[in-house]
Amino acid sequence: MFALIRNTRARAAQIVALFSALWLAACNPTGPIGGNSGQRIDTSAPVTVALLVPAGSGNSGDETLARALKNAADMAVADLKGVRIDLRVYNTGGQAGQAAAMANKAVDDGAKIILGPVFAQSANAVAVAVAPRNVNVLAFSNNTDIAGGNLFVLGPTFPNTAERLVRYAARQGKRRIMVVHEDTAAGSVGAAAIQTAIARNGATLAGVTNYPFSQQGVVSAAPKIAERVKAGDVDALFLTADTAGALPLLSQLLPENGVNSQSTQFIGLTRWDIPPATLSLPGVQGGWFAEPDPNLQAQFVQRYQAAYGSAPHPIAGLAYDGIAAIGALIKSGNPNALTRQGLTQPSGFVGVNGVFRLLPDGTNERGLAIAQVSNGQAVIIDPAPRSFGGAGY
Repeated sequence: MFALIRNTRARAAQIVALFSALWLAACNPTGPIGGNSGQRIDTSAPVTVALLVPAGSGNSGDETLARALKNAADMAVADLKGVRIDLRVYNTGGQAGQAAAMANKAVDDGAKIILGPVFAQSANAVAVAVAPRNVNVLAFSNNTDIAGGNLFVLGPTFPNTAERLVRYAARQGKRRIMVVHEDTAAGSVGAAAIQTAIARNGATLAGVTNYPFSQQGVVSAAPKIAERVKAGDVDALFLTADTAGALPLLSQLLPENGVNSQSTQFIGLTRWDIPPATLSLPGVQGGWFAEPDPNLQAQFVQRYQAAYGSAPHPIAGLAYDGIAAIGALIKSGNPNALTRQGLTQPSGFVGVNGVFRLLPDGTNERGLAIAQVSNGQAVIIDPAPRSFGGAGY
């Protein structure tokens, strides 16, 4: 972490660290067993759903997260009309072995589907453990490497975000896109997602450059990045840097070297509004990033705060979304609702983060809004779609 990032960005660092852990914990997954269709259910009776949370690890952050996930899931269950879900909560201790054991216990207890756990390594272990028992898993991870077979990831993924932003940029004539990423595992994965999105949307890759994840690394790289941009064939810079890492310094140094978002469109793979103070940085003005439907997000935050007296954890909404999807499928009355075919219905679902759908490869697609930083505010310039096949799709 860079020395200049303190105080107002401490919370962002915690959030970014968590989102990184959601997938970095399983860089070499064993891969869940494929070919399982999932459990048949009796939609006239309560359907048992297991929620796996990271409580019991002894880490206060894990306890806070576990409580928030349970609260959000409880909210979703209460919102269901005409659907009965028997929600049972199991503590994983944030450990893969315990998560797998709890998953098997949940199935012994009658669980027809598993929601959670959070961290990628644990999610992978859970999916492997219950695959022979024909149970699907909706994990809160965003690691697309572990997705597949009986494991679906609910977290926001780099490929989905990159696809939304590149598609929008291409429509705006920003087709020659240069990728700038930190020399980390997350940076490399993000850069690969952007390059795939560029190829899929008829844009042009105008170059790829990385930098060591250190203050001196960014300082040394900025003039070289600027020199490449000023060569004249770059419409946009797509940055993987986040607000708790290189973004503040990079967005300062690039303009000092003659490159800014007024002359070359800056695009961010991560949220630039966490913490909100980041939006006031001079270097990010005019930049674009993607986020879930802000109106739906705000409604969820207000409802959660009214119910529990505090703001929800940043990923708590994933628990709500998971229950919302399961509830919608159960309501259909189809005994095969929780099988792979049911879970991957093309029309998708609506949750507190907007529309989303689970894909056959175990990843997900989420409807995202495009925001532009303007005068210290995030202004929506292209709204999140409300259904698949609408604007943005």
